[in-house]
Amino acid sequence: MDQAKIIKVQKSVFSDNDAKAEEVRQQLKQKGCFLLNVMSSPGSGKTTLLTQVINRLKDDYRIGVMEADIDGDIDANDIIKNTGVEAIQLHTGGMCHLDAGMTSEGLENLEGELPELIFMENVGNLVCPASFDTGSSRNLVILSVPEGDDKPLKYPKMFEVADVVVINKMDAISFFDFDMNVFEGFLRPHNSKCQVIPLSAKTGEGVEQLVDWLTAEITNWRK
Repeated sequence: MDQAKIIKVQKSVFSDNDAKAEEVRQQLKQKGCFLLNVMSSPGSGKTTLLTQVINRLKDDYRIGVMEADIDGDIDANDIIKNTGVEAIQLHTGGMCHLDAGMTSEGLENLEGELPELIFMENVGNLVCPASFDTGSSRNLVILSVPEGDDKPLKYPKMFEVADVVVINKMDAISFFDFDMNVFEGFLRPHNSKCQVIPLSAKTGEGVEQLVDWLTAEITNWRK
């Protein structure tokens, strides 16, 4: 018996999404809205870091947050809303990522005029989110020290799409076998241009450097 025919459908799926993503990105640019797509593993400190950044920037920008999870709304309702900014919860219906269509739907559900700055906390994993362009202005990837310095080697696509990589939980680095030089050695063959920012979302140390990067990117986005 002949072997079963293998049909690859990824190209058309991704092509449709890429077209939608570019449409979303241009609409955001026309409205002066900067969308930061935040990706990482579960437990890396995404929500804690977002609260640190939001509290530093909420007097300078109108901010909105879109929290994506397969289910649940604890991040949006119990954490982000305590910062005083608008937050909505996106349930992906079992999908392990956001795509451009989901982004567009989320934007439509933000109240009133679009915020100047929107944080989109993607579903927590280092695989699926990297493959789907969401239409974001920039991509931020968080890697926490306990996860190990070899993640760019194991999940290269995630680090290829990053505009900035945050190394979080630096306050705990003495307890883990994480070497920044080793990490850089694994990262740079996949991404030679992204900025790497070590920080601690818990203590706040280093967060100002991320805020400076973000404000500079917002300024460039508006040109």
